[in-house]
Amino acid sequence: MKTKITNIGSIVTWSEEDQKVIKLENTEILIDNEMISDIAEKVDGAEIEIDADRAMITPGFVDSHTHPIFIGNRSNEFSMRVDGKSYEEITEKGGGIISSIKGVRKASEDQLFEYGMDHLEIFLAHGTTTIEAKSGYGLDLESEIKSLRVIKKLNKESVLDVIPTFLGAHSFPPEYSDNHEGFVDLICDEMIPAVASENLAKYCDVFCEDGYFTVRQSRRILETANEFGIAPRLHADEFKDSGAAELAAEVGAVSADHLMAASNKGIKAMIQSGVIATILPGTTLFLGMNKYVDGRKLIDSGCDVSLATDFNPGSCTIQSMPLIVSLAVLYCGMTIEEAFKAATYTGAKSIGLKNRTGQIKSSCLADMLFWESENLDEIPYWMGSDRLISIMKRGKLLE
Repeated sequence: MKTKITNIGSIVTWSEEDQKVIKLENTEILIDNEMISDIAEKVDGAEIEIDADRAMITPGFVDSHTHPIFIGNRSNEFSMRVDGKSYEEITEKGGGIISSIKGVRKASEDQLFEYGMDHLEIFLAHGTTTIEAKSGYGLDLESEIKSLRVIKKLNKESVLDVIPTFLGAHSFPPEYSDNHEGFVDLICDEMIPAVASENLAKYCDVFCEDGYFTVRQSRRILETANEFGIAPRLHADEFKDSGAAELAAEVGAVSADHLMAASNKGIKAMIQSGVIATILPGTTLFLGMNKYVDGRKLIDSGCDVSLATDFNPGSCTIQSMPLIVSLAVLYCGMTIEEAFKAATYTGAKSIGLKNRTGQIKSSCLADMLFWESENLDEIPYWMGSDRLISIMKRGKLLE
């Protein structure tokens, strides 16, 4: 079944061919089942016609760093932070990542699925059509496998495309608080082989940070995952320069994320190795911190930059990519076109989907947003108040 979209105000997308954001007017789009098959002044051969009513059409957002598999919330920690406690202080008092473990370990797959589906519906409402989703709140073999099975089921049954990442190395669980090397052994000797045997993850991530996993431990985990066909990515240098950016380059990670404290040496190594810098300004805002990643410096240095929400129960509950774009242009030194590219095309690139989504071009999925806007500037301008009219996923308009 072929569908054409007519009466389009404009099409705005990053163009890989032109290496810039382009704006097309007086143009129609032809969709063959789930894929864009033609973009031209007039397209023919469609059985269904959709009147865009002069809407601006962009690609759906690609959120390349999320943690949606958890139960409940940690609003009490937010209150502690408002009262002046730091992220590290809250962790020392039993908060942080560890506080989410109990709920995930006790929950059934069905309960985790219901919570996860609720989270995905909110992503979609803000125009996100593809996400990367991490495990990491179980931190034992059974719960990590359970979480990844839930992610696999969400990908199958939800509207969104959900790309799975194994994050067993998110923190050290209480039973391994005095035996960090033992937990690394568990990840490498049992968790990664089990994840690979069920084909549950495309990527393996590690929280490489002072107080979490060392560079040496992170290297071992990521190299082990690579041996099992699970590609590396990394939480890197969020609070201190731990050498994680250099490690990302060394192991060939597709992406290094956070980077607020990354050194010039680390950034240079990432550029030389083609590691994408995924920046997460929503986390900086949510934690009440003042130091945002210098996106201008990263881009001017030659680094490929993507934007993501880092949605999670403790350090960022933002699920709106338009809001993340607003933060990037206000506080990270990025232009609106750079932030738009980072939230669509480069996000897709960072999860291995650059030729499948994140652009409006022939042979890409028909993942598109219809906006009550005349130009791209309005997306970050209407901060926190999305001007979305309709969302299309795989060629179907959603209710």
